[in-house]
Amino acid sequence: MNYLRGFIPWIVFAAVGSAHWQWGALAALAVGACLFSMDRKRGVSADSLILEQSTIAFFAVLSVIAFAAPDSGLRDYGGALATGWLALTAWATLAVRKPFTTGIAKRQAPREVWTQPVFVRINVVLTSVWALAFTLTAAALAVIDAESLGSTASIAVQVAGFAVPAVITARYPERARRAAVQKGARR
Repeated sequence: MNYLRGFIPWIVFAAVGSAHWQWGALAALAVGACLFSMDRKRGVSADSLILEQSTIAFFAVLSVIAFAAPDSGLRDYGGALATGWLALTAWATLAVRKPFTTGIAKRQAPREVWTQPVFVRINVVLTSVWALAFTLTAAALAVIDAESLGSTASIAVQVAGFAVPAVITARYPERARRAAVQKGARR
């Protein structure tokens, strides 16, 4: 569940930002910067902190916008914007062949497996799952916001948008490793 740590700033934004988007953005920026700093002090390499760096960039820009134009129409689409940014981050890491989940997985897996095809494939699949979930969640949140469907619908979509890929992330790697071992045993 170490991968959930990277989403703490986003959860802070969702919780605080629902009432006060400026303070939600600023709180998320502060939490993101603090977590990034803590990881760097522990020796985690910057290339393993892609999600954290993307988080800081997003909330830095959003904080400036939120305080400069507190009545901006963007305020009503905070959840969709945040999740859309996560989708862009995930898709971009896939496009450059550095799935964001790899950095998280490297914190838990021994160095000798980092270049193995099974490890690489697992992270491509997991990042793809997160990218798709973020994309669908952002689109659903944009519709919910545009149609004023309320916080219950928004919360349900956000929970599902994180819970489904989280469950897959928790279960898929072991299944993929077992399948690879079985495939290797058959050869």
